[in-house]
Amino acid sequence: MQLKKLKIGDLVVPVPIIQGGMAVRISTAPLAAAVANEGGVGIIAGTGMKVDELREEIRKAREMTRGIIGVNVLFAVKEFADLVKAAINEGIDLVVSGAGFSRDMFAWGKESGVPIVPIVSSAKLAILAEKLGAAAVVVEGKEAGGHLGTDRSLRDILPEVCRAIQLPVIAAGGIMDGQDIADVINLGADGVQMGTRFAASEESNASDAFKALYIKAQKEDIVLVKSPVGLPGQGIRNSFYNLIESGTVPKIGACNDCLKRCSHSFCIMDALVNACKSGEAGKALVFSGECVDKVKEVLPVKAIFKKLLKEVENA
Repeated sequence: MQLKKLKIGDLVVPVPIIQGGMAVRISTAPLAAAVANEGGVGIIAGTGMKVDELREEIRKAREMTRGIIGVNVLFAVKEFADLVKAAINEGIDLVVSGAGFSRDMFAWGKESGVPIVPIVSSAKLAILAEKLGAAAVVVEGKEAGGHLGTDRSLRDILPEVCRAIQLPVIAAGGIMDGQDIADVINLGADGVQMGTRFAASEESNASDAFKALYIKAQKEDIVLVKSPVGLPGQGIRNSFYNLIESGTVPKIGACNDCLKRCSHSFCIMDALVNACKSGEAGKALVFSGECVDKVKEVLPVKAIFKKLLKEVENA
């Protein structure tokens, strides 16, 4: 199979692979720039960052690439509007919104000419996004890592969405190799979003302990966490997950009030930030897609792209 270019608004993506916006601080400038340099779309995860920090990451990425750079911001965070507007003012190429979307963000995109791409998990939501002004949609199934909006498989949802809308459709969840890419393209997708495979890259900001857990993980290690955000989160069983499961996770100290709604069962931001810190594995929540067992080694982004494209060609 030969991959076609992906068009999102006025953007033309040479290789139709979007790197997932993995928060908190897994997807930063080095990873996003490396993906953009290979012809894909590099995504900076804005969730959990302050406005000035996000601006700085965008500027760093611009210094490292002339490719396409976007941001992903979780709709659930209180600073959603400020972060998206800051990214737009900084000249970001596109904005991806996870875990919900609002009418306002499409208006911001229309005013600025920046494509707005929501993540959806049903044809109904895809239709609504198209009506509101989305430039494309990311369709995410239960195979994805992080916060999930459905318990249905991507391969069940994807054809429904492709039939329902005229927008470019980007498939996400469980896409780990070139055969997976070919499979979803054959189901109607115009491109793919891949998170887990790029989390285990040399350019990823995840800690060495995080990446080692990815390499060792098997299917039976994948668990669902009841996140304070109000959605299930998919990740890998570790000592911190065991604390959550047993109800012995430490209580929140000083709350930063970062989410619009939070159950306060534990601090999701601290747990995700710790996934980037050496020596904090016991306090880290390690989000991952359910097919992480396919990841056998940590590679540079360039090598990942080369391998993926070869696999697609042979699919």
